[in-house]
Amino acid sequence: MTIAIRRATESDSGAWLRLRHALWPDGSEADHRAEIDRFFAGELREPIAVLLAEDGRGGVVGLAELSIRSSAEGCRSDRVAYLEGWYTVPAVRRRGVGRALVAAAEQWGRDQGCTEFASDTELDNVVSATAHRALGFIAVGRAGCFRKALQGGAAASQAREAGGAVSSG
Repeated sequence: MTIAIRRATESDSGAWLRLRHALWPDGSEADHRAEIDRFFAGELREPIAVLLAEDGRGGVVGLAELSIRSSAEGCRSDRVAYLEGWYTVPAVRRRGVGRALVAAAEQWGRDQGCTEFASDTELDNVVSATAHRALGFIAVGRAGCFRKALQGGAAASQAREAGGAVSSG
């Protein structure tokens, strides 16, 4: 299979949307479309770059969304190339597409002056963890992430600024 890796262009928006929605199905197509539009308008902090894998017939069959982070789990430098999103269509998996995307992403990181490359995956995503290890990534930690809504957050702050009363409880 012939694979070409290249940067996404605005004319790739539809293909990128399709792959992005397959990777993150919990996000709506409208939300993904808005982020893609903001990317091309230069309004997003991340991803910084998007690489697409194209098969020999011109079909887009994979993506890598990239950023640079000031820190990443297990990394020592303060400028880490980061694989924010990585996806290949199921029909071409295990045919070198993911490997080609990661190799191009690594080169992108080197071109940005980075000496480390990092990524993450959901704890229960065994397929992704296996693919990462097969490409030389080393597991450096296992973490669950937590969140908690803060009562009285922005609305309470705005009410105080406007001279209104805020209930704490």
